[in-house]
Amino acid sequence: MQRMKITSIKTIGELKNSGYKPISIKDELRKNLILAIKSNKNPFGGILGYDGTVIPDIQKAILSRHNIILLGLRGQAKTRIARLLINLLDEFIPIVEGSELNDDPLAPISRMAKDKINAEGDDTKIYWLHRDERYTEKLATPDVSVADLIGDVDPIKAAALKLPYSDERVIHFGLIPRSHRSIFVINELPDLQARIQVALFNILQENDIQIRGFKIRLPLDIQFVFTANPEDYTNRGSIVTPLKDRIDSQILTHYPKSIEISKQITKQEAKLSPEQKQSIISNTILDDFIEQIAFEARQSEYVDSKSGVSTRLTISAYENLMSTAERRMILNNQNETKLRISDLYGVIPSITGKIELVYEGEQEGPAKVAHILISKSIRTLFCQYFPEPAKLKKTQQENPYRKIITWFSRGNILDVLNDTSDEHYEESLHKVEGLKELVKNLHPGVNGSTQTLLMEFVLHGLAEYSQLSKFKLESGIQFKDLLSSMFSLSSGEDDSIEDDTEFYK
Repeated sequence: MQRMKITSIKTIGELKNSGYKPISIKDELRKNLILAIKSNKNPFGGILGYDGTVIPDIQKAILSRHNIILLGLRGQAKTRIARLLINLLDEFIPIVEGSELNDDPLAPISRMAKDKINAEGDDTKIYWLHRDERYTEKLATPDVSVADLIGDVDPIKAAALKLPYSDERVIHFGLIPRSHRSIFVINELPDLQARIQVALFNILQENDIQIRGFKIRLPLDIQFVFTANPEDYTNRGSIVTPLKDRIDSQILTHYPKSIEISKQITKQEAKLSPEQKQSIISNTILDDFIEQIAFEARQSEYVDSKSGVSTRLTISAYENLMSTAERRMILNNQNETKLRISDLYGVIPSITGKIELVYEGEQEGPAKVAHILISKSIRTLFCQYFPEPAKLKKTQQENPYRKIITWFSRGNILDVLNDTSDEHYEESLHKVEGLKELVKNLHPGVNGSTQTLLMEFVLHGLAEYSQLSKFKLESGIQFKDLLSSMFSLSSGEDDSIEDDTEFYK
């Protein structure tokens, strides 16, 4: 209905004269989806990485007029997809004014609406319901009752209307009947008690609602969308089989399949302050690192793959990365600062709270697992920018890292401190002989902050490939010669330094 008609149509008589015809919500979604596809419009704006997989499956389900279950691990945008379905609803639909079940004026289902229309006829007032009011979402928890979802007898209503409990007008309808002509979403479906699941599949199949002895057959018109975790959904006893049989389309979601898509999601969802955006100079290398940590976690032997690693990990990690740099900028009274590789260790609180560990991971501890994931990310990305040290011996190539390793072998030590100023950070890196020369030779078109970042990257990479030693200090990272550090540790020296050489590998 056009807005112009909505303002002028106020009664059922006027609605009939306008040529309005009732349409089911599934046909409504189907009609608007076809229009969106033909006009090349995307009703699922902000959903990235699903263009060739999940979105086509959802479109096919809607075209088939199916109820849908989105099956996937946490942080795979299941709830967001469900909420975006309202974009496929008409902007306004007419209902009988005062109706608690969103009754269509030309096809009422509730006793209240039928009585009102019988009494007032074509003069019955109508109300135009916006699509935002046609979405209901319920998180399935063990305390959800049949009364919450279906309804119950309301003693207060019975007393106020002076009606016996045998009169159906004393029923207080639950969320599902009140979602007539709307989208109804149940998150984490397997968490519902079995008796409630039975009530659900009866609604899906027969449209029967049983409340305290009342058997009411309501032709409810609802688009059901469910979400669930695959582990819970497939486990015997978590889901009632007849309910599973009555959900028409099962759609599998997934995590981003590429670093690029994952970066787009993180940048889109991260909540950065205007000051952070203006004063912190980011770098695509650090962006890749944040995403690679999540990719490593999903493959890690320490992380429970059945639980998954949410995309919220990378979003929180990126926010923490920027805050780590911002804190340093504030401490040094600077107007801007540049991100560093060592800033990655500032995101550890974002990792430890977002991963579920298996037994081996619990034995290591969440903080140590987080360090391991960062180390693996460094190893993975290092080979994209620099020659892999392990392969140099096999191919008998000249070692481009010889000058750097030699400088450390002469007893030199480099501390990369968390809170040091950008000037001191750059000066300390330039002291390492051969470091700047290596980066210039391998990346001749790079300079400025990116060149400095790559210089630090070389040191972290060499440490991960056992060419240098890397120790965790209270205030930062220390690099030194591998052999000398082994001798000093074996002799009991350097007690003030925590030995995390193996911790990072």
